[in-house]
Amino acid sequence: MTDLLRTYLDFAVETAWQAGRLTLGYFQTDLRPDFKSDESPVTVADREAELLIRRRIEQQFPSHTIVGEEFGEAAGSADDDHRWFVDPIDGTRSFVRGVPLYGVLLGLEIEGVCQVGVAYFPALNEMIAAATGHGCWWNGRRARVSPVERLKDGLVAHYDAAAFDRHGRGAAWERLKKIAGYRAGWCDAYGYLLVATGRAEVMLDPVMNSWDCAPFPPILQEAGGYFGDWSGNATIHANEALATTPALLAELLEIINGP
Repeated sequence: MTDLLRTYLDFAVETAWQAGRLTLGYFQTDLRPDFKSDESPVTVADREAELLIRRRIEQQFPSHTIVGEEFGEAAGSADDDHRWFVDPIDGTRSFVRGVPLYGVLLGLEIEGVCQVGVAYFPALNEMIAAATGHGCWWNGRRARVSPVERLKDGLVAHYDAAAFDRHGRGAAWERLKKIAGYRAGWCDAYGYLLVATGRAEVMLDPVMNSWDCAPFPPILQEAGGYFGDWSGNATIHANEALATTPALLAELLEIINGP
């Protein structure tokens, strides 16, 4: 399995890089988005990048299932326990605004466990990638989470402060922001990279899809951290997400779950 995971990881890195370079052709070009039923934006770059990724997976691993944000789930050619999760542009709002924090996300779940993850941020030229037992690598350097031991000394990253109220987590956010040393917004998937590379201590989202989460369990695990839900469960299927360090996890769970 170890050699096979290395093959999957190398494939995911190259695929995310190719999709990311495609998106750069549209970046900062005054691209106009369409809007989906949930009012989230989508562009031709999202669709073309996902199609590129799907074609590569179908050619290389035809038995694998693909779950993508823009084109849904497609079963492989055989009864297989491998599922690729694809988010061709995580942070489309950032992308259409010309903000370079958007990313291409690709994760592989094997027998229900995410074991390969890649997040590529084309406009920043930052790539973070990991597979179980192979470490976490950030632009060729080993990535490790922060050694900070107190939340009051830590940096908490988030996407949109208003989202906590919209999704019933306003009280949790109020408690957390009073204790955290610093709060940084507009992060999307980039916040999870910040935690994995020791530049932030916490990233959390009150609502997340599986394709938003899939790269990050192996990335955070191999960097020495935690990724999962707000109850301490390592999962991508809880419709919420949290990344932090082992030193802060217990304190953080107590704060966000409240009395």
